[in-house]
Amino acid sequence: MGAGVRRKPFGLSTSLTAHGNKTDTEWKSDRALNHVLCALCTATICFLTVLGVSVLYLQDTPSPSPSLPPITLLVWVHPFGRFRPLPDCWEQYRIHGCMLTDDKHAYRQADAVIFHHRDISTGDIPMPPEPRPRSQKWIWMNHESPSHSPGLWRFDGVFNLTLTYRTDSNIYLPYGYLIPRVNSARSLYRATSLRRPVRLLAWVISNWSESHARVSFYHKLRRHVNIDVYGRAGMPLPEGSEAVLGLLRQYMFYLALENSQHTDYITEKVWNAVRAGAIPVVLGPSRQNYERFLPPEAFIHVDDFPTVRELARYMHRLKRRPALTKRHLIWRQSYSIHQPTFWSEHYCTACKVLRRTRGQTSEVHRLQDWFYS
Repeated sequence: MGAGVRRKPFGLSTSLTAHGNKTDTEWKSDRALNHVLCALCTATICFLTVLGVSVLYLQDTPSPSPSLPPITLLVWVHPFGRFRPLPDCWEQYRIHGCMLTDDKHAYRQADAVIFHHRDISTGDIPMPPEPRPRSQKWIWMNHESPSHSPGLWRFDGVFNLTLTYRTDSNIYLPYGYLIPRVNSARSLYRATSLRRPVRLLAWVISNWSESHARVSFYHKLRRHVNIDVYGRAGMPLPEGSEAVLGLLRQYMFYLALENSQHTDYITEKVWNAVRAGAIPVVLGPSRQNYERFLPPEAFIHVDDFPTVRELARYMHRLKRRPALTKRHLIWRQSYSIHQPTFWSEHYCTACKVLRRTRGQTSEVHRLQDWFYS
């Protein structure tokens, strides 16, 4: 299912049955378990080190001094053409000095202009007139994957800053992130440990395409395990903003399958599963990439198994053995989760970075090459 070296699934049987009662395959599997667990422990230590830096950057980076002049940020077009009221950055996020506007008449006075890629990629929406005002910065904002970001070649050398889910963006805001907790009273584990899922596996999908790797994977997996499919391609979803979370709380596992596989492209699918207490089964970038955002035992990667049948067997084994399932959940007692609000948090985060980097200039020379890297 995946190229290169595969990890063994977390939580393999650790039964201490005598050697004489086991097959050679079972004995080899048990002997290998210690090596697997040691590798997971090492990965967890590395994860905690990296995560600590990431979360500190997102949560604890000091805001610019309130005494600095405010920033005027112009939203050139509302993402996907859907109007949303602009946020009060101080009221909602305690970020000083942000004046947001969507009035194009303010273009000449704006310190920066933010552009959503999908809306400018076709050329149907005109860009501002050149030359741009002196010292004005243009921000490229995109939370789609490279495979679903057409026309990137148009914008080499156009923008000064990038705002995406990628960790190497100038302005970094992922689909979600963990926050270490000193007091576990509000931890993810406390919030979900009392749940009793009655169903095994769900998948919510709105964009069905037979050309997607995730649809091909689904067709293979459903031969070995029952999958409840919701969305345009399956059963209707309940109504309401928390509908998906309410649905996932009924399930032990959730298929968090991305529409394409790219660096850091880990969307709300994973974070919704984590919030609901379901174990995400992921298809996206490599396991190593996921471990930059989550502990190694927090998810099951499809590449952990040599075949789809082995993955299905592992899920059935977890269903029968709650002690093994707990290993995939116990890490949650040390964390809470944050999912940024689209798109208000993105605007305010951009403003915060702009105030902190006032006077600094740069240019994104090869946007397409960077985003596909």
